[in-house]
Amino acid sequence: MGVHFECPKFPIGLLVLCLFASLIIAPSVEARIRTYNWEAKYEYKSPDCYKKLIITINGKSPGPSILARQGDTIIVNLKNSLLMENVAIHWHGIRQIGTPWSDGTEGVTQCPILPGETFTYKFDVDRPGTYLYHAHYSMQRDAGLYGSIRVSPNNGSAEPFTYDYDRSIILNDWYHKSAYEQATGLSSQNFEWVGEPESLLIQGKGRFNCSPSNADVCNSTNPECSPYVLTVVSGKTYRLRIASLTSLSALNFEIEGHNMTVVEADGHYVEPFVIKNLNIYSGETYSVLVRADQDPSRNYWAAINVITRKPETPTGLAIFNYYPNHPRKLPPTTSVPAGPLWNDTDYRLEQSRAIKAHHDYNDRPPPTTDRMIIFLNTQNTIDGYRRWSVNNVSFFFPHTPYLIALKENLTHVFDQTPPPTGYNFTNYDIYSVPENHNATNSSSIYRLQFNSTVDIILQNTNMMNRDSSDTHPWHLHGHDFWVLGYGKGKFDPFKDPKNYNLVDPIMKNTVPVHRYGWTALRFKADNPGVWAFHCHIESHFHMGMGVVFEEGVEKVGELPQSIMGCGEIKGFHRP
Repeated sequence: MGVHFECPKFPIGLLVLCLFASLIIAPSVEARIRTYNWEAKYEYKSPDCYKKLIITINGKSPGPSILARQGDTIIVNLKNSLLMENVAIHWHGIRQIGTPWSDGTEGVTQCPILPGETFTYKFDVDRPGTYLYHAHYSMQRDAGLYGSIRVSPNNGSAEPFTYDYDRSIILNDWYHKSAYEQATGLSSQNFEWVGEPESLLIQGKGRFNCSPSNADVCNSTNPECSPYVLTVVSGKTYRLRIASLTSLSALNFEIEGHNMTVVEADGHYVEPFVIKNLNIYSGETYSVLVRADQDPSRNYWAAINVITRKPETPTGLAIFNYYPNHPRKLPPTTSVPAGPLWNDTDYRLEQSRAIKAHHDYNDRPPPTTDRMIIFLNTQNTIDGYRRWSVNNVSFFFPHTPYLIALKENLTHVFDQTPPPTGYNFTNYDIYSVPENHNATNSSSIYRLQFNSTVDIILQNTNMMNRDSSDTHPWHLHGHDFWVLGYGKGKFDPFKDPKNYNLVDPIMKNTVPVHRYGWTALRFKADNPGVWAFHCHIESHFHMGMGVVFEEGVEKVGELPQSIMGCGEIKGFHRP
């Protein structure tokens, strides 16, 4: 790997300490156990200058980064100090092979962590790459509970690119309403949409217009909302691990005057390609290489802009700071990147199709599939409530988590009726407002034959408003999938599979389905457990846009007692 440790020209005493530190952080040959002690609690913060209650981990949002090496074991002791609220954390992109109970999905793999309790997550990081963690209880991700996971390769394992420095950057949108206020509006018969975010944050920092000023609520001089600064040295190459944890927005990321080379996506090496700006959807991670090769006498803007939805949120800005310029030296406001046209679907589709597996790290998919499931992304009204659905079925969690219910043979706690695999697909008009005659709620799950190959077709449709089709980023827990293709319009199950990319498709865990289009995925159902598959937009998943897969649950080992304690297994103890 191209990363190296450098000691500046300190006095001799400090130089000795620096060299000693370099020996300490040098990666060991063997896998390590890395233990983190975290406390989740509410604190008043002003990430965009507007003060509100947010969830922090050890006082931070984004929370502490997990830095590990391939094969390490991660132990996180999480204390819930939210006082009146449960919590759970999902380790996004970590497959949890052999530890499905540590996936952190409340209602699927564990009971929530109650206020005052400490819960221990323990899992292995089996692959290098860029991953995330975030809340997976109700809509708590909106409140700031998230962070980065960076996994380096084993000693002696070279990456197919070199760089001088490594940085992790989380992008997200930011609302001033609390998650409770948003969820209440979404769950009421008098439906109230969350609307567009007030701000866009880069590594937890943004800027809201505080005019007219109320220093008690919004203070533009608060250092908490000063722009994030990425300091670079002219001539050096930087690996930027760009991750999106937006609640709603798809984003476009750009560094003024600099090209980016995409080299990794969701933990998989990409055949490198150069771009001016990067489209990124909630739940995705990318590594891009940026060379500091512009005029070093000035600083530059790093910017994020909303795409796929008509922007009502100002550009999010950070400073790309050339050393030794002062880090607060602002670039010219006339040079702020505006990003591409927000409604240019062809441009976004083209970039999605450009992502291919690296030729030296190409794990080709099975040439055929055992099962195809078509998932219509539909919006519905059910008993007067607005819902998001899959095949006109809106998902809800039972009180007893699926993993526990299935292992303990408590199948009566959720709906045993098999869900539809492609609701009226042949006759469904994806461009019309849905009629919703058969819309329903269900807690049923998809049972997959263990070790089978499964194709998922995500088909976008029109929403409840005319001429409206949102972009949905879908995330699969416990697996990576091959992205076989994207298309416009309605998927043709007889013609379109003939054009699948079976040569060098990228593997990912999160993928967009574009406006009035389809996305085809293939994965092996070879990880024993119960796994969520859902839209990563918080409001959409809260409103029912998701499913659950079960595969080989009989092969899962004995469940730890710590995940019990709710629903039918409240107070449950094995004899």
